[in-house]
Amino acid sequence: MSLVDVELAISRDAISDEIAEFLEEADARVKDYLDNSRTRVSGFIPSDSETAFHALRAIVDANIAPGDLFCEWGSGFGVVTSLAALLGFQSYGIETDGNLVAAARRLAEDFDIEAEFVQGSFIPHGSEEEAECDFSTESFWLVTDVDDAYSELDVGPEDFDVIYGYPWPNEESPIARLFHHVAADGALLLTYNQLDEVRVRRKQLNEWAK
Repeated sequence: MSLVDVELAISRDAISDEIAEFLEEADARVKDYLDNSRTRVSGFIPSDSETAFHALRAIVDANIAPGDLFCEWGSGFGVVTSLAALLGFQSYGIETDGNLVAAARRLAEDFDIEAEFVQGSFIPHGSEEEAECDFSTESFWLVTDVDDAYSELDVGPEDFDVIYGYPWPNEESPIARLFHHVAADGALLLTYNQLDEVRVRRKQLNEWAK
């Protein structure tokens, strides 16, 4: 069993007016939040949401996800979670900061988007050692000293078909190992990096082999 890179043709065709309006408002709210030093969370850096949208749309168009359950690990303002919902996914966002969870809920509600956001850690208790993840280095994103969120969601990480995250550079490998440990067979891991690029990997078993 391993994580296998999935080649995906990602088109940057024009987005719909609905998506454009949502992204414009989301960008404005994120900018306002980042400009407000009194409330912003240290380490919160949003990914490029439009890039994530194009990648998710390519996954949908290619029909390569085993199902329609989506989760964003470290959802922040919940922009990508909401975009996934607009693409037809049943979407969930997990975030440790309560202010960001509240902001994500307001944004989704203002656009009548059905997405669920919960406060907590996306790392199930007990998975750190089992996944052989080293969380000892400084990290803003990999938080293990709060309750994990899955009991509130009534779903587990093994239930999701697509998981999205924006790991810091020192978190890319631990996130991949954690995903490999907890995700369902055939599930997709979509990650964004600081070069405005995305990577898609599948938890691979024989039935997914080409």
